[in-house]
Amino acid sequence: MEISHNYVKYLKDNSLVVILETGFKLAGGFLAFMISTSLFLALSGVFKLYLSFVFYGIAPRWNLLLMTFLLVFSVYGINKLTDLNEDEINNPERVGYIKKVAKVLKYAIILSLILAIVLSALSSPWAILVVLFPIASGILYSIRISPQYPRLKDITGIKNIIIATTWANGTTFLPYLVAEDVPLSKVALIYYFFFMKSMINTILFDVRDIEGDRINGIKTIPVKLGFKKSKMLLVMLNSTFIVWLLVSYYLGYFDRYIPVLVFSILNGYAYVLYFAKEDYKPGKSLDIWVDGEWFYTLPLALLL
Repeated sequence: MEISHNYVKYLKDNSLVVILETGFKLAGGFLAFMISTSLFLALSGVFKLYLSFVFYGIAPRWNLLLMTFLLVFSVYGINKLTDLNEDEINNPERVGYIKKVAKVLKYAIILSLILAIVLSALSSPWAILVVLFPIASGILYSIRISPQYPRLKDITGIKNIIIATTWANGTTFLPYLVAEDVPLSKVALIYYFFFMKSMINTILFDVRDIEGDRINGIKTIPVKLGFKKSKMLLVMLNSTFIVWLLVSYYLGYFDRYIPVLVFSILNGYAYVLYFAKEDYKPGKSLDIWVDGEWFYTLPLALLL
């Protein structure tokens, strides 16, 4: 009886282990798919825009949130399709996913672009300009129009500025279009917050991709500066938020969200120091922590 009881217990215990292992594998595969196809980043962009609405003190507009999701998915999807050579070295797992769904992804990107433009046109004439900017810059960023001219991503620092500007434009100005009587000083502060966050994050991702960029002759900021100087630069950029926070507090903006903003600044220091290492290969953890920042920052702001 004792042997039979132990055997049954062994089967139950191992069945649980198998179920857990299967669950983790499925969850890991789903997350890898979401990150590889830019769906994760598109959802993060929605949370980011929602937080901007919170900073403005107005209710979010579902059409602008949906438009942002479609726009981010399509623009970054184009970049994923054109970056297969670099990613063979930097992120071979992502290349594997992209190649499997390349055909479907192309159609999804085209459809998303069309829907994003339609939604922007229905929202506001100014919203169309906000949408067309990332589309145009995304094409120039990812595609070489002529052999005589480089892609934006091949110009040191320019690609980071373009990415940060694109994120800041959409995240700041889309809520501003439906807001009323917002001081321009507050708009400028919101713009700087999202611009600098994106600037830091895009340079940090270049640190991760430094090996593949070097091999492919892409002269990113980390390729030019190296690991140590890149880390110093990122810490300095994140430190500008301290001055930004003091100015915001002095002007009486975002008072109720000060704890969230302090957390965001400290979180920036944490992931810069953690990931900007020469001997560290972050994999998906970088995407989850950095691109996924808004998944946990927004709920904290809503709690307040």
